[in-house]
Amino acid sequence: MTAATELDEAPASRRRAATMALLPVLGAFLLGNLATFPNLPWYETLNKPAFNPPNWLFGPAWTVLYLLMAWAFFRVLRLPRGRPGRGAAIAAFLVQIALNAGWSWAFFAAHSPLLGLIVIAALLVAITATLILFGRLDRVAGLCLAPYLAWVGFAATLDGAILALN
Repeated sequence: MTAATELDEAPASRRRAATMALLPVLGAFLLGNLATFPNLPWYETLNKPAFNPPNWLFGPAWTVLYLLMAWAFFRVLRLPRGRPGRGAAIAAFLVQIALNAGWSWAFFAAHSPLLGLIVIAALLVAITATLILFGRLDRVAGLCLAPYLAWVGFAATLDGAILALN
């Protein structure tokens, strides 16, 4: 393979990794919105704790978190295929992103803060595992997931408080 061929393949490889990073994140975003938005009238009827953020904050917060997730996943996907731990990190990411979308269906679509709390507990474990596995491979990728872990920890507290109040 010539140097010119390697340079020609590099942009395609980056585009492929970007697409692979964006697809599951975009899928979780869309599935989450499908479960959430039709059920906002139900959510409005719930008693919420004093620390419940205003509704307008959720959209911007999740936009930033999804962008950070995609960037972190992109960085891991760009690592060599044979890199030890890469496969486990990718699997962990896919599990956590599925749980991410699943929470919206459990909480909003099923109208069940209890089911949401069960899913979010599993999500916290999955995010923690993903953060650790990403961090071992790429420090920046791991750090990109720290705000996500913090927000989901807060969301779990909020979910638990909503369950207790309703």
